[in-house]
Formats: sequence, structure tokens, C-alpha cells
Amino acid sequence: MYVIATAGHVDHGKSTLLRALTGTDPDRLAEERRRGLTLDLGFVRTTAPGGRRLAFVDVPGHHRYLATTFAGLATSPAVMLVVSADEGWRPQTAEHLAALKAFGIQDGLLVITRSDLADPVDALAQAREHTAGTGLADAPAVAVSARTGAGLAELLAALDGVAAAAPTPDPRAPVRLWLDRAFTVAGAGTVVTGTLEAGTLAVGDTLELSPAGTPVTVRGLQCLGEEVSRARGPARVAVNLRRASAGDIRRGHALVGPGAWWRTSTVDVRLDVRTEPGERATNPVPRLPAEPLVHCGTASTAARLRPLGLDTVRLALRTPLDLHVGDRLLLRDPGSRLLRGAVVLDVAPPELRRRGAAAARARLLSDVAEPADPTGRLRAVGFAHRAELTAMGYALRSTTSPVAPASGPAPPEAVSVEPASGPVPIAGPPDARAHLLDAGPYLLDAGYADRAAAALRAEVDRHAAASPDDPGLPLGRARQFLGLPDALPPNALFGPELVVREGRIHRAANADRLPPQVSAALERLLRHLDDDPFGAPTRRQLGELGLNEAALALLVRRGHLERIGPLHLAPGATDRAVAQLRSLKGSFGPGECARALGTSRRVAVPLLEALDTAGHTRRDTEGRRTLTS
Repeated sequence: MYVIATAGHVDHGKSTLLRALTGTDPDRLAEERRRGLTLDLGFVRTTAPGGRRLAFVDVPGHHRYLATTFAGLATSPAVMLVVSADEGWRPQTAEHLAALKAFGIQDGLLVITRSDLADPVDALAQAREHTAGTGLADAPAVAVSARTGAGLAELLAALDGVAAAAPTPDPRAPVRLWLDRAFTVAGAGTVVTGTLEAGTLAVGDTLELSPAGTPVTVRGLQCLGEEVSRARGPARVAVNLRRASAGDIRRGHALVGPGAWWRTSTVDVRLDVRTEPGERATNPVPRLPAEPLVHCGTASTAARLRPLGLDTVRLALRTPLDLHVGDRLLLRDPGSRLLRGAVVLDVAPPELRRRGAAAARARLLSDVAEPADPTGRLRAVGFAHRAELTAMGYALRSTTSPVAPASGPAPPEAVSVEPASGPVPIAGPPDARAHLLDAGPYLLDAGYADRAAAALRAEVDRHAAASPDDPGLPLGRARQFLGLPDALPPNALFGPELVVREGRIHRAANADRLPPQVSAALERLLRHLDDDPFGAPTRRQLGELGLNEAALALLVRRGHLERIGPLHLAPGATDRAVAQLRSLKGSFGPGECARALGTSRRVAVPLLEALDTAGHTRRDTEGRRTLTS
């Protein structure tokens, strides 16, 4: 199936032409037929001589119904731009052409109607002049008369040729069906219709009804009035939904694949800069109101506009839209005939908080040549989850390298390493490298990785200086310092200068070294334990040796000491105790244990509890133990 919309000035014969082509009146409403004026979208179909099925979306031509016109044009892959031979090019024709340019519609043909009333040559010449430089510049042109039937066969053949030459949409593309109608069918329930631009819909699919995000299920499908089990774009489809009420659905809502699109209320866009009447050609600053109307698909919403650069603006949308980067929008001044197209560059832009942030953002956006390239976004935010990037519409194939951040120093102004209660800002000049770094479910900007690694090295050094008895920076502290999510471990940013030991980050050169004062205290303690293996020092005695809680924890993690309850003994103390207790016959209590080990009950009691826990001893109801092996 191929879908074609009409476009053109009011009363230039669009609906009459479709009626002659298909034998069906696209004007569905009684008022439309009474007034002879299209007020809403109409849908008709026919079959080309070669068997290809053609579906048509008829749009209103009157300026008063522009929102409806845009809803019909935005989702159609091709257009018939209609100009009447007796009236020629008109203001509304130009407005519709501007909309086609804004939505990026490149395929179609020119149709000169009413050729029985006037010579079509002049009207065609005008159309060629106005479409020069647009996607329709070299479009086929056909002169027809709906009244006499002249040219209709040639028009069908031309439409078939346009359809044959059109690129085939990806059947695996994520589904986004902009809805143009919703109604209730007796015995079936809620039915919605729309133009499926790409992807595949199938009975049984679970989708979301945007913008609310309500889950719905496809109960049934129709294409051109026929029941089907699946439909591929481009196609006009009617979708019977479960778990949906027609009263809750209106034009501008959409059916989207779960997690396949980014639902957003803020977007950064690049405007199609062009000269309007009275606007200086040397001044590219768009003349747009602070609150334009934004059209996308069949949706229309008010927005607040914030200029960023000469051709970039930020839009705060009143109603969220499900978008991808690269999507085309149409911006309209509701108080004039001014229309501008725009391409979405970022669907989740960072906040602009500091002075000069808008100008910096504009500079970054000016470097975005291909919206689907994630490089620009990663430069702005540092890192992002793959699933989020996919939902935003970024192409992730052949964009990454394994994580291997450079270990050299970053520019002084590129990092911030001061202690902070929240994530440390890793800000700095954009990195010129085009590749991204692969960190499992995340992608990182190479420049961000270098700056973050430099900041992390500095924080490791600061922590070591502040806590000489326990120099390793805990991984959790490092994650908080860098503002990383749990699924992105800090070691994804390590260079060769940093290593992890016992859940803490160290300089590689110092990772296995003990602080000098701790090493000296350990040596004194081990000499004492060599003479008295179970003579565990008290807390006061450990303090006199120079071993505080942090130093003791470090020595236990490194395996230099064995902790048994509150006690600190030499490594292997548990095995040594089991060996010495084998000399006892039968069961034994704490006193007998203490005598066998040459120590006190202060040591014997927690030691026996540790042996119980480890399964080396078994305790009876009277509190006496026996060795288990």
C-alpha cells in the first residue's frame, strides 16, 4: 500500500479529484457536502493499473483549518500538490508547500486540475517556479479534468510510478502511529485510525497510548477495510484496541512501542532558516513568537520558545510528545501565516542554569551535523544508558570503542575536585574525538571519561592525604563523587594508575603498600603475637601501638590480621586454635579452652563463638563444646 495526501488552495478541486479517481466521496460529513467545503480529513482508496493499492488522505484547503491540514500532511509519505488551471498559484498553496518543506515530505507530484476550464500551461509554470528548490522541484506533473475524466489515467500511472520509486520503510522500525480518528464500533469496542509510516503492527501487540502512557493491546487490525493479522508501513490502518475508551482518545494521541520513543516536554531544535517577506536575507534569526504552536504528526500543542543561537531554540511543550532526534516539527505563529520547519536535535536537553549556558548550548548544537549521532549528546551529558539513547532515536551501531580513557592529566579548568555534598561537576571543553567509549549498558564520551578519571585520581589522592591510616577511596564514595548510577561502576573510568583493592580505589603504585606508621605498628603487634599467639591486645593496648579503627580495618582487609569478634590476632589464628584444642579429651568449656591456648576467658569466649559460627565446634545445652572434626 502507498499513502498520498492532497495539498493545495481551498476550492481547487482536491476532493473532486479524489472522487473521480476512486469513485468514493472523501467528504464524510453532511456539512461538508452541503457547503462543498472540506472541513476534516477524508480517506479514500483505489488500485493502480499494476495492482498497487493506493490510499489517499484528503485535507482541508481553507486557512481556518490549518491544524487539520497539517495532521493529514505530516504522516503521509507523498503528496499531490493541486493547483487549478483557472486560478493558478494562490497564498494557501504556498502555505501548504511551506508545510510540506517543514515536514520533510520529498515525494509526490503536481496536479493541475480544471484543465477543461483553462490552459494548464500557465498554472504549471507558476507551480514549477514556486516549487524550485523543494522536494517537488522535479516532481512529475499531470493536467487533469475531474469533470471530463481527461488525464485521470495518466495521473494513476504517475502515482504508481511515485509509489514504485519510493524507498521501503524499515519493517523493524519502532512503531509510532499518530491517530487521526477514534470511535466505537458495536460488538468490537474502541477503534482508532492513522497512517503507519514505518514498522510493523500485529494483532496481540502491547503498545502505549501517548501521551498518557496507558498500556493497550491490539485486538484487531484492518487495512483498506480488510481484516489482517499484521500491517507494515506505509499503510492506512484501523486498530481495534483493548483496555481503551474512545472517549479518552483524540486526534494527536499516538500508539507507540513501549520504551521505543522518548516522551518529552522539552526539546532543542534547529530551525529551517529562510527569508520571509520583509525579512533581511542576511539576518538568519527566525521571526517567531514566544509561544508558537508546534505540529508533529497529527498532534498540535502550544509551546514556549527560548532562543539559543542564530538558528537553534528550546521549546517547552505544553503537551508531551513521543519523539526521536531527527524528527521534523512545524512551528506556526498563530497570529500570522508564518510557518517554519525544525529538526529535533535533543529530546532531553540539559537545564540551562548558569550565565552563558544558552550560548554554550548553541555552540554545542551547531556542531550536530547528524541528529542520530549520539556523540553530541554524550559530549553534553558525559554518559547515558544504551536503552535511553535508543529510545531517544540515536543510532548506536559502530559508534563505540572499548573503555580505555587516557591517563594523562586533564586541563586545569576541565575538572572540579573540591569536596561537595552532591555529584562533582566534571565540566570542561568538548573533546574533539569522534568515538565513544563502551561501558557495558552505558556509553561514555571520551573527553568526559578523561576528565572524570583525572578528577577521580585527584580525589583518591585527597582521601589518602586526609586518611593516611586507611588511604583507599571507597567505591561508593567514588560513585557519589562522580555522580554515577549504580550500573556504571567507577572502574569504568580507571586508567592504569588506579586499581581496586577490597572495594576501595588506590593509586596502583601504592595499592599494596601499607602506610609507614601502620606498617611499623603492625610489626610491633606481630612480634607480640609471635611470643603469645592468643594474647590479643585490648583496645587501649592497640591504641598505644598506634592502631586505630581505620588502621585495623585496613590490616584485616589486606589479610595482615584476623579479626575474631572484638579481637585482632595474627593470620591463621582460627586454624591454630583448632589444632591446639585437639589436645583436649571430650567436651570443654571456656576455662579449659583458655588454659589450652594459654590465654584468658576474655579471648576464649569470643574465639569459641567464632569457632561455633565456622562449624569447627558444636555447643551443647550446658554450654560445653566438642570439636566437629
